[in-house]
Amino acid sequence: MHDSTKLYRGRFAPSPTGPLHFGSLIAAAGSYLDAHRNGGAWLVRIEDLDSPREAKGATDAILRTLESYGFEWEGAVVLQSRRGAAYAAALEHLERAGAVFPCACTRREISDSTLGGTSEPVYPGTCRGGIPTGRRARAIRARVDDTEIAFEDRLQGRIEQNLAGEIGDFVVRRADGPFAYQLAVVVDDFEQGVTDVVRGADLLASTPRQMLLQRRMGYPTPQYMHLPVAVNRNGEKLSKQTLAAPLAAAEGPLQLWRALRFLGQEPPAELKAERIAVLWSWARANWHADRIPRRRSVGEDPAST
Repeated sequence: MHDSTKLYRGRFAPSPTGPLHFGSLIAAAGSYLDAHRNGGAWLVRIEDLDSPREAKGATDAILRTLESYGFEWEGAVVLQSRRGAAYAAALEHLERAGAVFPCACTRREISDSTLGGTSEPVYPGTCRGGIPTGRRARAIRARVDDTEIAFEDRLQGRIEQNLAGEIGDFVVRRADGPFAYQLAVVVDDFEQGVTDVVRGADLLASTPRQMLLQRRMGYPTPQYMHLPVAVNRNGEKLSKQTLAAPLAAAEGPLQLWRALRFLGQEPPAELKAERIAVLWSWARANWHADRIPRRRSVGEDPAST
């Protein structure tokens, strides 16, 4: 549960690669309702660091959809694309501490020499001792050690990861220039005072990397709760790539009702036809995080429509 000695500050941080879909709504509703239940604030941040993948007009469309679905947030929306100076300062701090190093390796080289991770290539440490003669720096990587990072996720239970064996030294600034997600999210959560992160379980494996950076920056670690992600009949996460249908403003009550049901909240069937404000009133009064399925993924329920 949330540390009651601190004012709860949660957030929803979508990437503008396309419109919000049902999977996005689950993460937004879960984080929003958990913040309300704990008497806290809920923030919105747009994670738009990866400009080549950004869909034109997606940021405005995301905010309009959130408004049409009755979400209300505190303060201005933060855009990561405008926060380069903050990320550069954090990277400089890590460089002074010897916690990062330049890397000349290409993706193909890493793939060819990988140590074999469970879900992604493990960086073999090629440039840890310096860039080979005749090569130039491409990315900047965080130096990891053999320390096992463990935490208690509010929903998924105890999570343990040995970064050296499972991930290796990871990128904090990409070869093409942008700061990496792992660094940006750590800096943003700290500077926005985020105490509780409620997000999809597809980001669970990233959490130990973020915790390592938090420790090296001297930042507190938020409490984490990773919600099950919605998957289609093929077991694929709902996304733009899997052709997930965008949320329609006219379907707000129905889709929110479906999201609540997905999260184990059992809203009455008659609420599907009510105004969105009525549904939110019920949801805020009846939110119980302990009813959420303790799984990393859950299939969509066609019968819920």
